[in-house]
Amino acid sequence: MSPTSSIQKTAAGFDKPIPEIGIGMLGYAFMGKAHTNAFKTLPYMMYPPPAMPRLVAICGRGESQVAEAAQRYGYEAHYTDWRDMLEDERVQLFDNCGSNDIHAAPTILAAQMGKHVICEKPLARNAEEARSMLDAVTKAGVKHMVGFNYRFVPAVRLARELIQSGKLGRIYHFRAAYLQEWLLPHYDLPFAWRMDKKLSGSGALGDLGAHAIDLARYLIGEVKTVSAITVAFVPERRLPIGEGHGKVTVDDAFASLVEFHSGAIGTIEASRFAAGNRNRNSFEINGERGSIRFDLERLNELQVYFVDDPAETQGFRTVSVTESVHPWISNWWPHGHIIGWEHTFVHEMAHLLDCIVNDKDVAPLGATFEDGYINAVICDAILKSAETKRQVDVQPGLETERLKNYETNQP
Repeated sequence: MSPTSSIQKTAAGFDKPIPEIGIGMLGYAFMGKAHTNAFKTLPYMMYPPPAMPRLVAICGRGESQVAEAAQRYGYEAHYTDWRDMLEDERVQLFDNCGSNDIHAAPTILAAQMGKHVICEKPLARNAEEARSMLDAVTKAGVKHMVGFNYRFVPAVRLARELIQSGKLGRIYHFRAAYLQEWLLPHYDLPFAWRMDKKLSGSGALGDLGAHAIDLARYLIGEVKTVSAITVAFVPERRLPIGEGHGKVTVDDAFASLVEFHSGAIGTIEASRFAAGNRNRNSFEINGERGSIRFDLERLNELQVYFVDDPAETQGFRTVSVTESVHPWISNWWPHGHIIGWEHTFVHEMAHLLDCIVNDKDVAPLGATFEDGYINAVICDAILKSAETKRQVDVQPGLETERLKNYETNQP
């Protein structure tokens, strides 16, 4: 099915017709809201848009809840069975915002039906499941993306550009921590699907650590080995309905040492028990000529330091990444006017639609299912290392041409 087969529209002042792409979304809660907001904002902020997203259908388990979501967000139709939604010929891009246990089957079917796909992270509950999804999109020849939206933070893209320009020289260290606090006993949260390995695959590792792992690969390169420890601080939680408790079968936190094929070393950790950290996704990179620091809770800022700076101005300085010369900022507000977390999804969706319409590669700037698969391989290696108390080699295998050169892949 052609992604440009729908009604054509032309932006004022532009002669090129703008194709319309039908969106079918699975999930209407947190990520469903974030993705929908991006699709609705994109046409008038990323102007002229690569395509006009058409909110065709949204799907969820509960009839009344998904009907309400469809009305609230502006979708033309709603479904309670994702199979029925995928049969809707108006759906050209399938957006999977469901829980981890329903990432594989719907996404694979969508690809087999010739629909382009974006799936929230982690791509799958383990590497084997992720590989089945990678194989499906590769065979179908559709565009595919994993929702690692932090690649689309202007400050993160600027960090990548500084690294690639050689201004930091050889990279020595990468330190990343993704910290939240919402599972602290103080909040007395009940047992949920994120605490069940059968549904989620892992805990803080897949929920938060996967983002940090993706940024490590995006900025530094491929991971060679990992050594890790995981812990479940609260082994069981009360059930949300009725009496009794559910056993927590995933990690509440993990810490890992990583070695990159480039020779750099690093640490990656994540926790849902870090009091005072609402959503702190941070990293520091040290190179021979300088260093970079970033913290998502201050996402419009990048801290930089260069060893060649004059002695009287030595030290980290904060760059406000809000100038029109910075990535994506020219689409938003005058310099000094900050953007927010939700804007990362606008950038992400614009990139995907551009790749679909103009047949561009999603990688390396966007995360493909290959990236999602490698991420899952690294997550599995971290779990194996924690279980065996040994260092584990990261070995993705040779499934694609890109992965055949895994050891020399550069960001």
